[in-house]
Amino acid sequence: MSKKYLLHKFYANQHLNSEEAEELMLLITQGSFSEMEIAIILMFYKTNSVTLNELSSFRKVLLERSLKFSIPFKAIDVCGTGGDEKDTFNISTLSALIIAACGYKVVKHGNYGVSCTSGSSNILEYFGYKFTNKTEILLDQLQETNICFLHAPLFHPALKHVAQVRRSMATKTIFNLLGPLVNPCTISHQFIGINSLEVMRSYDYLLEKTKLKYSLVHSIDGYDEISLTSPFKITGSLGEQLIHPSELRIPMVKPNEIRSSGSIESASKIFMDVLKDKATTSQKNAVLINSAFAIQLITHKCIEDCIQESKEAIESLKALNTFKQLTNKKHEYA
Repeated sequence: MSKKYLLHKFYANQHLNSEEAEELMLLITQGSFSEMEIAIILMFYKTNSVTLNELSSFRKVLLERSLKFSIPFKAIDVCGTGGDEKDTFNISTLSALIIAACGYKVVKHGNYGVSCTSGSSNILEYFGYKFTNKTEILLDQLQETNICFLHAPLFHPALKHVAQVRRSMATKTIFNLLGPLVNPCTISHQFIGINSLEVMRSYDYLLEKTKLKYSLVHSIDGYDEISLTSPFKITGSLGEQLIHPSELRIPMVKPNEIRSSGSIESASKIFMDVLKDKATTSQKNAVLINSAFAIQLITHKCIEDCIQESKEAIESLKALNTFKQLTNKKHEYA
């Protein structure tokens, strides 16, 4: 089918069937659409919720066209859909480091922020982490530090055709939803923050048909992580729960207490404060609780033990030392 046919579907405000969705994503990755046409497609999905068939088909094509990274052991990815426009600091990236410091393998897939200035790749690059898609380097990092990062543009080069349009739009798009679904590594577990209950239902239906062990979390007031600013829902391989922070004996958090103020400098200060165990209680607790539920997914331990395990990784500075080793800056960040 032609790109003209597919574009007319969007002009007519019509969704795509599975075959059409696969063809659309294939044409996008081949550079067949102009930037204006890509913007039209992205705006359609900005105002119309993606269907499960479309999401599944888009994911299929992107995984097929990605560079693969295979590992001989189990590993977890900790990430969020992004696009919740809450401007929190880098909670999932810090959680990934804590999980690694606790001894579990982490392969985090991430990218530069689109609607914010401090996505996972922004903060890592700021501190000097060198992105690579070379298997031997990434495997060495996993063996030595229990963690490595897969910078999405290096593993999804076919998406270079949408990068500029996404930056220009500076808001969440369908690719925010696809990001957590297209980790090019053979991970066994995934802990995903979701920015809406509707998207959570689609993710749950899609992932339950895979071999992946997963947990999806959504804070009821709109965060794509456990923010502690409200009750949160968690669903996936371990069942479904609606949890209030008080049930975990953790105080509620105000939105401004976990905000990064929109700059990479602000985000980087909070990032290092958490690793040095100098962060505020609210900042530390937000990271601890996300780390703990991810560890529970891996281990099936009670959540209280998982919180304690995460806490120990921060307070002993294991997480900081993991980050120093990963960035080859063992004598910096004093």
